[in-house]
Amino acid sequence: MAKYIDPKCRLCRREGVKLYLKGERCFSPKCPIEKTGAQIPGQHGKKRSHGRISGYGIQLREKQKAKRSYGVLEGQFHNYYDIAIKSTENTGEVLMQLLESRLDNIVFRFGFVTSRSLARQLVTHGNVKIDGKKVDIASYITKPGQTVSLTEKATKFVFVSPNLTEKNVPAKWLSKKGAEGKIDRLPTREEIGSDIKENLIIEYYSR
Repeated sequence: MAKYIDPKCRLCRREGVKLYLKGERCFSPKCPIEKTGAQIPGQHGKKRSHGRISGYGIQLREKQKAKRSYGVLEGQFHNYYDIAIKSTENTGEVLMQLLESRLDNIVFRFGFVTSRSLARQLVTHGNVKIDGKKVDIASYITKPGQTVSLTEKATKFVFVSPNLTEKNVPAKWLSKKGAEGKIDRLPTREEIGSDIKENLIIEYYSR
């Protein structure tokens, strides 16, 4: 399967905002946006950053921001849109709920790790269980009522063990105890709390 292997900080600079792709580093002075601002990468980035963006360009950038925040490639992201547009519920909210229900995102939301990329690594290496069975597919869509837990091996990883405390509170729609958590329900749009404008994404795909 294809995946992005270039520096993650370039993605944040391209979108002009922090996407929090590198965990704790994003909150430190080492973050490129903290040091140099949100200049578009590349030798012509400074010139391009001052140009006027069309309506289509704004929609495209919003779609790219969502894709990159959740670590999803174009084909998969479009599949989520197709599912959402067929739903009788609010299309934008369903799209966001699908993204939030991905197993790698759930592991991140439980606070087991500090970034979605680390969560994806845990899943693909077989360190995550759903209802007691190992699942190594990061895009697996979880459902309310399911339990997600880490293997005993995973609890000893240096990037995991400090996060397995009761002080590390998960999202409101989740409940956690140690290295195991339960998905109580789907999140509301307000609980997702992202600055992504999903209405622009729907408009982009509806063109």
